[in-house]
Amino acid sequence: MTRKEKYQFVINYFEKHAPDAETELLYDNPFQLLVAVILSAQCTDKRVNLTTPVLFAHYPTPYAMANATFDELFPFIRSISYPNNKTKHLIGMANMLIHDFKGEVPMTVDELVKLPGVGRKTANVITSVIDAQPNMAVDTHVFRVSHRLGLTTTTATTPLAVEKQLIKNFPTELIHKAHHWLILHGRYICLARNPKCPQCGLTEICNYYRKVIKK
Repeated sequence: MTRKEKYQFVINYFEKHAPDAETELLYDNPFQLLVAVILSAQCTDKRVNLTTPVLFAHYPTPYAMANATFDELFPFIRSISYPNNKTKHLIGMANMLIHDFKGEVPMTVDELVKLPGVGRKTANVITSVIDAQPNMAVDTHVFRVSHRLGLTTTTATTPLAVEKQLIKNFPTELIHKAHHWLILHGRYICLARNPKCPQCGLTEICNYYRKVIKK
């Protein structure tokens, strides 16, 4: 099977079984999604979703968050991983939104990565989810699933290398959706330690299944 055929198999599968795949983070506007994605670094979406309703009630806008002190904001995200750093990032991010972007969340990766707490992965999430831009955020799930399936080569040893290969091979109009396909598949089926291969509809084209499980 060629790589092109493998990608088409994956596309056909997910368009049938997960046509409406989307982020599991809860948000009402770009600012809320930006906050949620910053909080989600090395933390589960479930934990973030338990935390953000009260946080957003107290700090609904960049202006409200920018005026918060560390001691005021910290208790709201105490249960999140790395709360000290993330408290500083949120306050710094809100201030930069106000001073550099007129209180609006920018919609380019280059602008977003200037914000405290925002790396390339977070910027790709924001632009793909909010604006359906063809950007691929590569987290541990996307990295693992793409390698196991054989969507990426063994030479793609960094998130950026994986990102470039996935963007090159997925049709442009599907990249923002493919991001969610791979994340959710890794989160619920293609688990790191005990992948649920019997429940997976992609074993037919999966390198990992052929080499490790089936042999």
